[in-house]
Amino acid sequence: MKTSACPCCAEDGGSCAVPQPRDAHDQDHGHEHGSEGMSPRQEAAMLVVSGIFFALVLVFEDALTARFGPWAAPLLFAGPYIACGWSVFKVAGKLILDRDVMNEFTLMAGATVVAVGLGQYAEAVGVMLFYRIGEFFQELASERSRDSIQSLLASKPSKAHVLCGDDVVTMDVEDVRAGDSVVIRAGESVPLDGVVVSGATHLDQSPLTGESVPVAVAEGDAVLGGSLNTGGVITVRATAVFADTHMARVLEMVQNAAKNKAPTERFMTRFARYYTPAVVALAALVAVLPPLVGGADWHTWIYRALVLLVISCPCALVISIPLSYFAGIGAASRKGILVKGGVVLDGLSHIKSVVFDKTGTLTSGAFAVTRIAPQPGVSEDELLLAAALAESESNHPVARAVMAKVGSGFTRPSGLVVEEVPGKGMRATAGGVTYLAGSARLLRDAGLPVPEVAAAGALVFIVRDGVYCGYLEVTDTVKPEAGEAVAALRARGLKTFMLSGDRREAVAAVAATVGVDGYEAELLPEGKVEALSRLADRETAAFVGDGINDAPILALSRVGIAMGGVGAEAAVEAADAVILNDSPAQIVRLFNLGDKVRGIVWQNIGMALGIKLLFMGLGICGLSGLWEAVFADVGVALLAVLNATRAMRV
Repeated sequence: MKTSACPCCAEDGGSCAVPQPRDAHDQDHGHEHGSEGMSPRQEAAMLVVSGIFFALVLVFEDALTARFGPWAAPLLFAGPYIACGWSVFKVAGKLILDRDVMNEFTLMAGATVVAVGLGQYAEAVGVMLFYRIGEFFQELASERSRDSIQSLLASKPSKAHVLCGDDVVTMDVEDVRAGDSVVIRAGESVPLDGVVVSGATHLDQSPLTGESVPVAVAEGDAVLGGSLNTGGVITVRATAVFADTHMARVLEMVQNAAKNKAPTERFMTRFARYYTPAVVALAALVAVLPPLVGGADWHTWIYRALVLLVISCPCALVISIPLSYFAGIGAASRKGILVKGGVVLDGLSHIKSVVFDKTGTLTSGAFAVTRIAPQPGVSEDELLLAAALAESESNHPVARAVMAKVGSGFTRPSGLVVEEVPGKGMRATAGGVTYLAGSARLLRDAGLPVPEVAAAGALVFIVRDGVYCGYLEVTDTVKPEAGEAVAALRARGLKTFMLSGDRREAVAAVAATVGVDGYEAELLPEGKVEALSRLADRETAAFVGDGINDAPILALSRVGIAMGGVGAEAAVEAADAVILNDSPAQIVRLFNLGDKVRGIVWQNIGMALGIKLLFMGLGICGLSGLWEAVFADVGVALLAVLNATRAMRV
C-alpha cells in the first residue's frame, strides 16, 4: 500500500484517513500507520497475539515478580510493546527527520517512553496496544469509504477489442480512435462512447448513472463507455477517443472532488496547526511548574503531563471530517450524482431558493401528442393518419411525436410523395389526395382561417385536399417525478422558481403542473442571469439546468446542478454537481445528503472536542490516568470515524 505521512498534527493539515485519488491506475490510498509492510490479516493477528500476551503478563505480574524478581514482568511487557510500537517508532523517526515533530507518532512514542522511564510499564504497553487497535479499526472504516469511489474508478475499461478488417485486435483503450469498430462481449465493459452498429444486448449503467435496471440497446442506439454488457455480443462504432468520453469526464470529476475542501475542513486544518503545539506546551507547563513553584512531586506531575500528551493529537477531527465529506461524495457517486468536492455539500446548507431550467430539467425534452382535436365529421384516427402521412419522412421532434402516437399501425402507402414546406410544415400526396401538416402560417398560405386556440404546446394544423380537419397539440412532457421533487424542496422551506426561453403559455403550463412558486419565460441566456438576480439572492440560490445556454448561470449561482445524462458538456463543466440520470428526484437526494454530512461533521466536532477537553481537565486534576487517556483519544477517534461512515448511506 502506498502511504503518506499522517498529517493529523502536520503542518500541511491534510486528510489523515481520506484517500486522495491519483489516477485511474493508481488507487492505493491511506495514511501512514504503524503497520508498514503488514496486510490487514497479519496486523490483526499481531494485535490479537500481543493483546493476549499482554493480558497474561498483567494478570500474573505479581506472581512473576515474586518468582523471578522485579525485572521479570518489565521484560515480558517488552514483547508486546516492541511488537506494537516498532513501526510506530520507525514512522516517528522518519517524520522527525522530515522536520515534522508535532505528529501522533512522536507523541505516542514519546509518551510511552516517558511512561517506561517512570516505571509505568503496563500503562506504556496499554497505550501503544490500544492506539494500534484504534488505528486498525479506523483504517477498516476508512477502507469502506474508499470502496465507494473505487467501484466507480474500477469500472474504467483498460482494453478494447477493435475490428481490423476480418481480425479482432486487443489494444489499450487510449489507443482506440473515433470511428473504430469495437467488439464488446458479454461481461465486458463498453470502452468508449459510441453507437451500436450490430447486435443487441442489455447494458448495466449503474456505475455511471446509479440506475440498477439494465438498459436495452440495439443497432443505432448510443452507448456510454463504462457500461457493463450483460447480454449478447455487440459491435460499437466509437464516436470519441477515451479522453473525450463521458466516462473520462466522470472519472476526472471524481478524482478532483477531494481537492475542493469544505470551509469546515479548511478551518480544522488551521485549528490542528495550533491545537497540538498548544496542548504540548500545556503538558510541559504541567510537568515543570507545580514542582518548581509549589514543590510538588515531579513523578506525579510528569505523569499528568503524559496524559495530556496522549490526548493532544486531534486525529478524531482531522481524520473524520474529511472522511465524512469523502464518504458522502462516494455515496453520491454510487447513486448517480457527481459532487465536485466537500465545498458543494457545505454550500447546500446556505441555499434558500432552487431555480430550474425547464426543458430537459423538469421536462423530458421529448415531445408527445397531448391533444387531438378533430373537426366535426373527422375521427381522431383519421386526423392522426392524415398527420402521419404528411410527417412520415420528417426528422423534426414534432414529427417524431406524431409518428410515435400513430405507432406500428401506420403503413406507408405506395406512391406517397412527401416534401417539406420550409419553416412552415410538411406536404404529402397519396392516392391523389394532398395533405398538409404544419403551423398557422401553412394554414394561411392555404387560404384557410386560423382558429384561435389556447395551447401550452406546439399546434400542428391538418388539412386534407384544402379542407381543414383539425389540429394536434404537441408538448414537451413533464418528468414523472418533477412535481414530487419540487414539493419535497418546498417542504424543506426552499423557494422554487423556473426560468425558460420557451413561450409563456408553455412555461406557465409546466409551472402549474410541477407547482413552482414562480417563473419567467421567453428569456435569452443572458436574461436568465438577470432573472436569477430578480427572483433570488445569487449567494443563496441553486440553479438546475442542462443546456449549453445554462453554463453561465450554473457558474454564477451558489450551487450549480447540471442534468448530465443528456446535457451539454459546457453545463456539466460549469456545474458543482451533476445528476447523471437526469431525475429531478436526485436533487432532493443531494440536499438530504448535504444535511446528513454536515450534521455528522458537527457531531464529530462536538464529540471530539468535548471528550478531549473533559479528559484534559481530569488529567490535570489527577482524576484520569494513561489508560483513560488512550481510551479517550483512540476511542473518540474510532467513534468519529465510524460516525463519518454513516455518510455512505443515502
